[in-house]
Amino acid sequence: MPDWPAWILLHAAAAAAVTVWALRYALRRRLLDQPGERPSPDQAPPRGGGVALVVVLLLGCAWLIAAFPPARGQLSAFAAGLLLVAGIGWLDDHRPLAPWPRLVVQAVAGLLLAWAAWSAGGQIWLAVAAFVLAMGLVNVWNFMDGINGLATSQAMIAAAGLALVLPQPWNWLAAGLAAAAAGFLPFNFPRARIFLGDVGSGGLGYALAALLTAGLVVAPDAYGWLALPVCAFVVDAGFTLAWRMLKGERWWTPHVEHVYQRWARRHGHVTICTAYAVFSVGAVGLMLHGLRPGGAAGAWIPGFWYLGAALVWIWGHGKEHG
Repeated sequence: MPDWPAWILLHAAAAAAVTVWALRYALRRRLLDQPGERPSPDQAPPRGGGVALVVVLLLGCAWLIAAFPPARGQLSAFAAGLLLVAGIGWLDDHRPLAPWPRLVVQAVAGLLLAWAAWSAGGQIWLAVAAFVLAMGLVNVWNFMDGINGLATSQAMIAAAGLALVLPQPWNWLAAGLAAAAAGFLPFNFPRARIFLGDVGSGGLGYALAALLTAGLVVAPDAYGWLALPVCAFVVDAGFTLAWRMLKGERWWTPHVEHVYQRWARRHGHVTICTAYAVFSVGAVGLMLHGLRPGGAAGAWIPGFWYLGAALVWIWGHGKEHG
């Protein structure tokens, strides 16, 4: 294995290089993200830049498969699932698809991750949790990819925190994901020269689902702490989805109901992306505090963090409708 600095630099540099290619390709193919109901860019950049993150992550995964034979089956299942999720997203970036074919492919990828969890932990509940995480986070990251830098920076922060607590080889995968996101981020924030697209948002969500599953395999009782890095996105997406369902809206269609979208229109992309980043860095710090040897006791602490996030969502949503 390379040392940590080399691993991180290689992933960041490779992601930046592939993003340059993706930008040229998207402009040549005119894969432009027109301002609509869901995306809220300052201007209409091309989409599909997240293919860089997927390519780099797959290359890193191939290295890990060779370096860690005992985890070869789980890593291979993850790579296959990532290819499926990113592949259907790549097709959707070129020509929008109906929701149901995408969900079917995502479900197959979720089953692959479920098999990896079951083979590693030998418990059905782990397989179910992996499937739910895959289906949930793939779509959460897609729903929340609407302003410059938000989806990428949130994935980077979550992956960096998980890299500090996961066992090998998943800590290497997490560090690679965080570094690749850092390499892509300058192209997406503060001014978006290219968007992730469905290939990138889905790929990020699936990768984070795999990392959280790896954490559950080794520390099943720590599910509350492990859920903290994705709190901001889970709460915003989950509560917004529930609200739209209660109103009888077509919840699967593009929209601008998320709190981050409403706040971005008032305060700007940079301010909101930074605020979400500060919140998630705090969540990661709390996770590290809770998971350290002899760390903080009480599963109620993550619950209170989620409750606080929910109250902020309710306040922000009510203020916008007030």
